[in-house]
Amino acid sequence: MSALARLRGGLGSTAGVYLVLLGVIVVAAVVVAAAGRNLFTPGNLTVLMTSIAVLGFVAIGQTLVILVGSLDLSVAYLVSLSSVLAAGTMAGASGGTVPGIVTALVATVVIGALTGCLVAYLQLSGFIASLGVGLLVAGYLASYYRGTTGKASPELAGFGSASIGPLPVPTLLMLVCLVLAVVLVGRTRMGMHLLAVGGDAHVARMSGVRAGTPVVVAHALSGLCAGIAGIVIVARLGVGSPTVGEQGGYDLLSIAAVVLGGASLAGGRGSLWGTLGGILIFAVVDSAMGILQVNPFLKEVVRGVVIIAAVALYARRAAPLVRRRFAAAAGPDPAEASAATAAGPTAPVTEGAER
Repeated sequence: MSALARLRGGLGSTAGVYLVLLGVIVVAAVVVAAAGRNLFTPGNLTVLMTSIAVLGFVAIGQTLVILVGSLDLSVAYLVSLSSVLAAGTMAGASGGTVPGIVTALVATVVIGALTGCLVAYLQLSGFIASLGVGLLVAGYLASYYRGTTGKASPELAGFGSASIGPLPVPTLLMLVCLVLAVVLVGRTRMGMHLLAVGGDAHVARMSGVRAGTPVVVAHALSGLCAGIAGIVIVARLGVGSPTVGEQGGYDLLSIAAVVLGGASLAGGRGSLWGTLGGILIFAVVDSAMGILQVNPFLKEVVRGVVIIAAVALYARRAAPLVRRRFAAAAGPDPAEASAATAAGPTAPVTEGAER
């Protein structure tokens, strides 16, 4: 199957994601209305639109990594690292805005690229490589930071509270990044290589694709997106925090959003528009629980149920693909092979007799 065909397959499942989203919205609206509240007030919609920005950035990067057949569990730690580096460098000064942003993004991109190198050139699984790198970053954060640190510059704080019409500026920026990622995957050579390597790295190599490069690029872009997410958090909260990424659960939530959006954890198939649908599903559920003032621990239970459902959906979608790959790797049926072997020696005799 070509890379373009796999991309179309991912897009084909996107409509189903938005049907699920519509169902979630209807159920949430009915439940909230039964409690005498309204899900669609301007304030609630603004909170919902604002809440999708951070998870949206992380999930965009996670989608690229999953498309190439890898996984990034370090994103939560990179979000935290970006927030403390940005806020610490700015220290509330206007002149620190650009240095703070550049410092945070360079650090997260380099760490993401390092993870990609471990996966591409040392043949480590994405799960192990990103988990190890994430723990290294977590150790650094725990050793050098205690509680909140730094302060957002006035310009960044203004960015975090600004809006254009009904859309908060951070959410609008996330949507722009989503469109750029869609163009990257669907319209560029690198995007086709991402899908090809995710679909079958061996076939991609036989076709002349340098299989390591797309993996490194995907992880570097995931680090970039996590870095932007950390800066958005600083813009909203005004300070950096060494635990904000882990507390937000952005590693598992981003994976769940990508899978809910129709992507395959085996790689090579998925849709960034579907990922947006998965993000919105989480946002609607969280918004409804916030309006109903659900216990924060119960929120985690509901999120866990959604993640389990997402993995179950992936397992059902992946089963036929796994069976096909296993059949291809196993070769012909043993009985058929025995019959062919038995028939083989008689073929030349018959052919000679005909001559």
